[in-house]
Amino acid sequence: MSGRAGIEALNVYCGIAQIPVRALFEGRGLDMDRLGNLMMDNRSIALPFEDPITNAVNAARPVVDRVGADRIEMLITSTESGVDYSKSVASYVHEYLGLSRNCRVVEVKQACYAATAAVQMAVSYVASGVSPGGKALVIATDVALVDERAAYAEPAMGTGAAAVLVSEDPKVMTVDLGAFGNYSYETMDSARPAPTFDIADADRSLFAYLDCLTNCFRDYGSRVEDVDFATSFDYLVMHTPFAGMVKAAHRKLMREFAPGSAVAVEEDFERRVLPSLAYPRGVGNLCSGSVYLALSSLIDNAPLDGGARVGLYSYGSGCSSEFFSGVVDRDSAAELGAMRIGDHLEGRCELAFEEYTELLAANRNTLVAEQDRKIDVGAYEAILRRARNDRDLLVNTGTSNFHRTYEWLDKGRI
Repeated sequence: MSGRAGIEALNVYCGIAQIPVRALFEGRGLDMDRLGNLMMDNRSIALPFEDPITNAVNAARPVVDRVGADRIEMLITSTESGVDYSKSVASYVHEYLGLSRNCRVVEVKQACYAATAAVQMAVSYVASGVSPGGKALVIATDVALVDERAAYAEPAMGTGAAAVLVSEDPKVMTVDLGAFGNYSYETMDSARPAPTFDIADADRSLFAYLDCLTNCFRDYGSRVEDVDFATSFDYLVMHTPFAGMVKAAHRKLMREFAPGSAVAVEEDFERRVLPSLAYPRGVGNLCSGSVYLALSSLIDNAPLDGGARVGLYSYGSGCSSEFFSGVVDRDSAAELGAMRIGDHLEGRCELAFEEYTELLAANRNTLVAEQDRKIDVGAYEAILRRARNDRDLLVNTGTSNFHRTYEWLDKGRI
């Protein structure tokens, strides 16, 4: 065992367009009194040439450019947005990132939990020492299929990808080896039964999320000696379907494991949790990338003067969950800052409600298999010019005999 492993590099890509959640509420005629409960500001929106492959590559390319493609010997993609029942999106991602032909390539699926399972597999691989110096790249990538049929879930869903590089040089977060807790069972709280729509039982999902949080933290406590929810973790990062859900989850755990006054609970939330919600509030639910978007938000927004232990909660419908932990510090902030995630999110162009609804039909068919399809990227030139971007981006140009086709879009066009 090398005894040390964790996240060497982390980046997220959340598209080049967004819509204010208030505008979506107004356009759909939703109850504005419920807007505050979501605690959401904006929602990332995919354009018709963005799909799970482009999201993954665009998130991971800055990481790969930083460490070198030949250094990565394992690639794991995590997605609910697969494009084939056999061929993984990882094979496309491997190609367009220019990774070694000797790289192990695979895809995993378990709703919004899968990326954490992949990260833990990668951490175990690295820490075992079976391949000294080996690096594993985990990419959580998804697209949203929601429209007016989703009601209040529509404003909460995001799109994009999170790229997590795992190695024995954890510059972003050192994972506490052996410190984890799991809890899983079968439930139908949400699913994607076809490549054109999602289904969700909001109440069942809410209770499953909270049930799993309590029980996987208890399992964590059975493995880690003298753990205390209130004092063992300087910060908390959770899977974020919407920020209001995380606030409710924090309140529940405080009541169960660190009871105190309502004022004390609110102060704890603002100190230990709120920094992790800055980015998710502007993106929406990034599925299995959500907890890593929240982690990047914490590192970019919390005052990290010394070492800080972070407790992380990952949940995936169906359901599976994990509570684990790691350590971040001032160097973590410097390393992550080089990715300029905040600048990326601020550079997305804002869509009007009418523009948003015009995109939905094309976006709904993103995962549908067609033998031949052409996507005219130039048709969205007006939107592209309103975004701010300083690097080339991969875009989907269609399919040819069911094979998806891609090209690089020069940063000068964005």
